[in-house]
Amino acid sequence: MEFAHTPAMLNEILTVLSPKNNNSLFVDANTGEAGHSRAFLSMFSDLKVVCIDVDKDILNIAKERLAQFTDRVYFYNGWSYDFFTNYPDELKRPDLILFDLGISSYHYKKSGKGFSFEKDQYLDMRIDQNGNTTAADLLASLGEKQLADLIYNNSQEKHSRRIASLIVNQRQKCAITTTSALNDIINRAVPAKYRYGQKKGYNTHPATRVYQSLRIAVNGELEKLHELLEAALEALEPGGRFAVLSYHSGEDRIVKNFIKAKNNDCTCPKKAPICNCGLRSINVLTKKGITPTREEIERNPPSRSARLRVIEKVTGGEND
Repeated sequence: MEFAHTPAMLNEILTVLSPKNNNSLFVDANTGEAGHSRAFLSMFSDLKVVCIDVDKDILNIAKERLAQFTDRVYFYNGWSYDFFTNYPDELKRPDLILFDLGISSYHYKKSGKGFSFEKDQYLDMRIDQNGNTTAADLLASLGEKQLADLIYNNSQEKHSRRIASLIVNQRQKCAITTTSALNDIINRAVPAKYRYGQKKGYNTHPATRVYQSLRIAVNGELEKLHELLEAALEALEPGGRFAVLSYHSGEDRIVKNFIKAKNNDCTCPKKAPICNCGLRSINVLTKKGITPTREEIERNPPSRSARLRVIEKVTGGEND
């Protein structure tokens, strides 16, 4: 099989989430095409893995890719939030959890759902086809200020107000339902020097940020992230670890604030390597997060914005 997606920071993740014990359970909370899961199953022969994805099509690809490991893999079709808040009784607590918050390249290249501005497709962007709202629906229904705020808050697109204004003007003439129609609006809204990322400090096509902001809104990617991390930490085995790969500042800010909040009650000196007061629920293993190497970015450009943060649940902590 040919796979569209190359897993980001694979070597770093294999290192920080290396199992401590035999028969450990690893939960791949955003499986995609199962690049991370396959590497873990291949490297650790007694590891069991839970693969979670809300997209049935991509989960079927993961099942085919992991067919040789069937006896060590459990597949869950749904949102990670639902999985952790209703953790299956038949499973032991996970020892290792990975959240890869980025969207799989499969969705851009093969899904046909309008995730990429490089192909002329209907503006769907739903990862879960049971969702009610498409990107086209948002473009048709939101007011100008709502659209501008959505685009800016989810992607820091500095021309968000001009783009929103043109969207509202254009939809009065005809519905904006395709990527080509949206691309035309974005190109007319931004200065020519920004259109192809040629200006220093603006290294992506402006459509990238607009599409990102719509995708985040359609799929509610930020709405339950804090609660998802809370539920995962609750389910995690004491002494277990979880890692989060985020790809933009909005995601990373939520992850960073979640980690910070879990250390607020600790009364130990800030430079103390180990908590002795018994009030800390986690140990932070990556103080500032880990970013990809230059070699990986050259080999796998979508990884360029990734940041990896890793925590370890304190044995006997308040979440035990």
